[in-house]
Amino acid sequence: MALTLSFPGKSSPQDSPKTDRKPAVAGTFYPASQDTLKAQLSEMFRSAKPRTVKNLQAVICPHAGYVFSGTVAASGINQVDPDKVYDNIFIIGSSHQASFMGASIYNKGDYVTPLGKVAVNIELANELIKSNPAFSYVYDADLNEHCIEVEVPFLQYHMKKPFRIVPIVIGSQSSQTCKRIAEALKPYFNERNLFVISSDFSHYPKYEDAKVTDKATCDAIIMNKPDALLKVLEEYEKKNVPRLVTNLCGWTSVLTLLYMTSGDATITYTPLQYMNSGDSRYGDHAQCVGYWSIAISRNAGAAGKSSSSFSFTKEEEKTLLGIARNTIVVYISQRKTPEVDDKNFSSNLKMHAGAFVTLKEKGELRGCIGRFTADIPLWQVIQQMAVSSATEDSRFTPVTAGEVDKLEIEISVLSPMKRIFSADEIVLGKHGIYIKKGYYSGTYLPQVAAETGWNKEEFLGHCARDKAGLSWDGWKDAELYTYEACVFGEHDIK
Repeated sequence: MALTLSFPGKSSPQDSPKTDRKPAVAGTFYPASQDTLKAQLSEMFRSAKPRTVKNLQAVICPHAGYVFSGTVAASGINQVDPDKVYDNIFIIGSSHQASFMGASIYNKGDYVTPLGKVAVNIELANELIKSNPAFSYVYDADLNEHCIEVEVPFLQYHMKKPFRIVPIVIGSQSSQTCKRIAEALKPYFNERNLFVISSDFSHYPKYEDAKVTDKATCDAIIMNKPDALLKVLEEYEKKNVPRLVTNLCGWTSVLTLLYMTSGDATITYTPLQYMNSGDSRYGDHAQCVGYWSIAISRNAGAAGKSSSSFSFTKEEEKTLLGIARNTIVVYISQRKTPEVDDKNFSSNLKMHAGAFVTLKEKGELRGCIGRFTADIPLWQVIQQMAVSSATEDSRFTPVTAGEVDKLEIEISVLSPMKRIFSADEIVLGKHGIYIKKGYYSGTYLPQVAAETGWNKEEFLGHCARDKAGLSWDGWKDAELYTYEACVFGEHDIK
């Protein structure tokens, strides 16, 4: 899935003297002259997107020659607070020069560029290598590799205070290895550290194909689902797009990041800027390399699984799920809705909010109905929607008494809807969508995009056609709304 040249790697002796890592691509990927490099960086940062993302935790940046991808990379690094002092800046890239098991961490000295020396946290590098079999030091990994080096001058130019880096080059092509690397690094994924993920996107398709391919890959990444990215990469391998060698040369690095962030609904992926080499005066449209910068941030004050403005304790989730199940059991057997004593319920359970109740049987949808209107207490909404999902979903026959024990229940509590005027405002995996045109309307919950692996166009197209009864493109002249959901299910409390 990625363009990686395989040469035999070799490890240097562990007792070798300290050796600073000298520039390997200065004069080719970026200027070797300090003054020229500063001038070029100054121009790129002036052209870059301004800082708009708060609570930044990571950023995905390209690593091509500066004349091609420098502005996009600067837009990514520009999201970093230049005054912040980090414990470490982890720079992770995928090897273009050597194939080896796991990941190599440079622990022999500091990193040097024409702008000076950047300290490597050698102590932490050694600790990671010692305690995790996924890590080692491989001599060939950094020798001529550009994916780490190209990012360093951007940080040197942008950061106002000294910083330390942990340079990691992934040599493996295994998703399971990426998962092990992520598990080792996840304890460091917090506000005290920054992660810079180095990757270009599509390699060598023509200009228009590059734009389509890169958008599909970006849409998969911002869903914060490793399987969604792997699915897109696999699909494009089968599409035989002319001259397309890879969607994402650093796919193992991005996948490692996703393994660290997936399942954390407080994390948001925000696309910042896209260009490809055909947009440069030095490139052409016959064969292009794509570049995205993407910011990864944590919602301030967020907790639990909710990506919305509210969350529930485990006990509150258990209570609502219990109400849903008991209501279904009683209604299916007695055709009445059981009474509920709410005098000791928390304010969360009594708040007015819309909600959906989803029923699944052996992983397959068995019913899903909800309401957006927030005019009665939440626990009552759950009762009503539980009955409706079990008995009124027109796509299915009513649930029978013999099926109840086989059902798995999931609840989605909804935030108020927000009218939007561009599909660009939709964040896959975070936003549900509601499409309305005249008497026709339809919705998909936020988790639908993640579960199906759809890109944004597919998410909107299926909702317009399959839910609202419009044409595939019917959403383009309809009213669009987004909402968020706090989602929890019985599988979360078992």
